[in-house]
Amino acid sequence: MDVHILQSPEEVIEQIAEDIVNLANECVEDHGRFTIALSGGSSPKKLYELLASEQHADNFPWENTFFFFGDERYVPSDSPDYNAGMAREAMLNKVNVPKENIFAVNTAFSPNEAANDYAHRILEHYQIDEPVFDLILLGLGDDAHTASLFPHTRVLAETDALVKEVKMLSDNSWRISFTRTLINKASNVYFMTFGEKKSEAVYHVLEGPRYEFQYPAQFIRPTNGKVCWYIDTAAATLLRNR
Repeated sequence: MDVHILQSPEEVIEQIAEDIVNLANECVEDHGRFTIALSGGSSPKKLYELLASEQHADNFPWENTFFFFGDERYVPSDSPDYNAGMAREAMLNKVNVPKENIFAVNTAFSPNEAANDYAHRILEHYQIDEPVFDLILLGLGDDAHTASLFPHTRVLAETDALVKEVKMLSDNSWRISFTRTLINKASNVYFMTFGEKKSEAVYHVLEGPRYEFQYPAQFIRPTNGKVCWYIDTAAATLLRNR
C-alpha cells in the first residue's frame, strides 16, 4: 500500500491526475486498452475536469479507454445526482471518447435488474469470468464507506456477485454498487480524499483495528493488485505513521 500525503486538495488532485495518465498509457502499451471505474461526488468532478483540460487531455489515450462506474445512484439518467451524467459533463463530453466505450448503469430497470444488467455488461466486455479493472477510483465517506458499501449493510457480506443493489435506509433510496469482490480483483485501486472531517475515517481504515463491517473501506485489499491513497495533510492529522 502506498500513501501519498500532499499539502492541499489541489495538490492531491494534481498528483492523482498525473498518475492516472501515466497508468493509462502504460496499460495501453502493455495490453492495448485501459479500463477504469470512476467514482462520483464533488471531489472526483474536479479531477475529471483536470484530466479533460489542456494540461492532460492530449496525453491521455481516450480512444483506448473504457469507462465504468463503481457505483451509481438509482435516479433517472437526466438527474443532476446521476454519477455518469456528472462524469460526462465534467470530462467525457469534452474529449474524444467513443460512446461505446462508456458503460453507464441503466436505471430504467428495477434496482435488482440494473445491478444484474451491469454485471452482465462488465462480463460481456471482458469475455472472462474474472474481470480485472486496470484501475478503480474510490472516495471515502466520513463513516468510512466507499463506493456504496456502507457500514453494516447486507452488501458487505456479498462474496459472489460483482454488482449489487443497495437499499439506503437513511432516505429509503437505492444505489447500485460494485461489491468488494469485484473491487478486490482490480490491478490498481486509488483512494482520493481530503479535509479534516475525513481524518477519523482515514485513521480507522489505514491504522485502526480491523472491523470491516463498521469501516467498510477496510475490506478493500486487492488479491493481486495495488492500493494507493491520495490524501492531504488535513485528512492525515490522526495518522501515527506519516
